[in-house]
Amino acid sequence: MNITVLGASGRVGSEIVKELARRGHQVTGVARQPARVPVAPGVTAVAGDVNQPASLAPALAGADAVVSAIMFVDSDPALLIQTIKDAGVPRYLVVGGAGSLEIAPGQRLVDTPAFPEAYKAEALAGGGFLDALRADPELNWTFLSPSALFDGSERTGVFRLGGDALLTDDQGNSRISFPDYAIAMADEIETPKHPRARFTVGY
Repeated sequence: MNITVLGASGRVGSEIVKELARRGHQVTGVARQPARVPVAPGVTAVAGDVNQPASLAPALAGADAVVSAIMFVDSDPALLIQTIKDAGVPRYLVVGGAGSLEIAPGQRLVDTPAFPEAYKAEALAGGGFLDALRADPELNWTFLSPSALFDGSERTGVFRLGGDALLTDDQGNSRISFPDYAIAMADEIETPKHPRARFTVGY
């Protein structure tokens, strides 16, 4: 497929680019500094800014799917969603956050007293982005939330999927690596199972 990745130079975006390239897809990696996009067969790096819709138009044209791997605090949900719709993108997949996941019915992780203050603004913005997606009656979107601890550790290929609830292991830990998250995202692109829905991945 032809897949465009917005935020392709970031920690998560770069792993998604590499995973998609590994599977033989044609990837257009969009970043404000395209030189930082991973170099791999089938990957084309281009300059673009999610807050300047005109700069994204060439990269979005003809894409079978678009993955958004950008910081929520650095983007305007309404502007970006409209840009995706105007481009006629068939599928829009978003790298979500863990803060909007529930630890109990109706109780989000971001609203707990122990949630780190340093990550609260991004988590709240991510929840707002998810709300904006859910409110759109037309867009074919998918929002993939990682587990609470999201890090650059090993690629194992072994993980679990969930819905709106935070995944934890037998010791109460909630974690997923960037490479394994990228596998889950690539799987969803190739075999869609969560249209117009949020899901999560963890060990």
